[in-house]
Amino acid sequence: MPYLAPMIQHPDAKLKRQVCACLSQIAKHSIDLAEVVVEAEVCPKIFVCLKDPDLIVRRNAATCIREIARHTPELAHLIVNAGGHGAIIEYISQIRGGARLPGIMTLGYIAAFSETLALAIVVAQGIPPLKDALVSEEDDNEKSAAAWSLGQIGKHSPDHAKMLAQANVFPLLIDIFRNENHSPDLHQKVQKTLKMVLQKCTHLPALEPLLEDCPDKILKYVVHQFAKVLPNNPAARKSFVQSRGLAKIQELKSDDKSKFQEYIATINSCYPREIVEYYSPNYSDTLLKKLEDYEGPRS
Repeated sequence: MPYLAPMIQHPDAKLKRQVCACLSQIAKHSIDLAEVVVEAEVCPKIFVCLKDPDLIVRRNAATCIREIARHTPELAHLIVNAGGHGAIIEYISQIRGGARLPGIMTLGYIAAFSETLALAIVVAQGIPPLKDALVSEEDDNEKSAAAWSLGQIGKHSPDHAKMLAQANVFPLLIDIFRNENHSPDLHQKVQKTLKMVLQKCTHLPALEPLLEDCPDKILKYVVHQFAKVLPNNPAARKSFVQSRGLAKIQELKSDDKSKFQEYIATINSCYPREIVEYYSPNYSDTLLKKLEDYEGPRS
């Protein structure tokens, strides 16, 4: 191993390809072997290879970093402390296609371990290139990896979920989920990411637009968040009425015995009955009926 690490900086591109590939194959098998690769002082030399003129060298270097990062929080921290996450983010910002995949997955592996590591990805501007992969990549493999990595960032806390919400990630994921031409694996990963992150998101302004046009399988997660937040937040309750969110809730249909209906009932219980009735779809008909039944003042 000590003989392989210095070869990462060799001028011969073909040799660097093989060295990076060899190191990644060693690191992938176990924690102990990954630590041996790190102890050979591969970092930060391997990060320089992410800027190599040879595309295969760059891809193999990204694969090697991925195989190190995925094992333990300590190894992920080591890569972040050495600036490797920033180098990976720059790499996936500049490259397209299948070579992007190991870099995208590296960010997901790092972010998955802890709130701190996920925040490091966000601070280093890791969300924009992951968003770009969702939109611009043609292959579902890259889209799936990006959706998964975004989920690993947003799953930790309301603050992490808010960062994805403010980056307008939710509508992109929903558009992909709605598109039946994508692979089952991509649909599954997008649904899982939305479920994880929406269940953490308490930033209601980002959730309100989703009430307008959202698949039922995703809508239940959105409505559940309003049912959790509104009972304990008077300011949010007022804002929800002013934004016509409460009116949109009244338009939703569901089986009376379902959890979804329980969420709607919880939201409605936050408001006086008169306000809920006012925003109900049939309120105007109710008023007209009262008018028809009203006999006027008696002479």
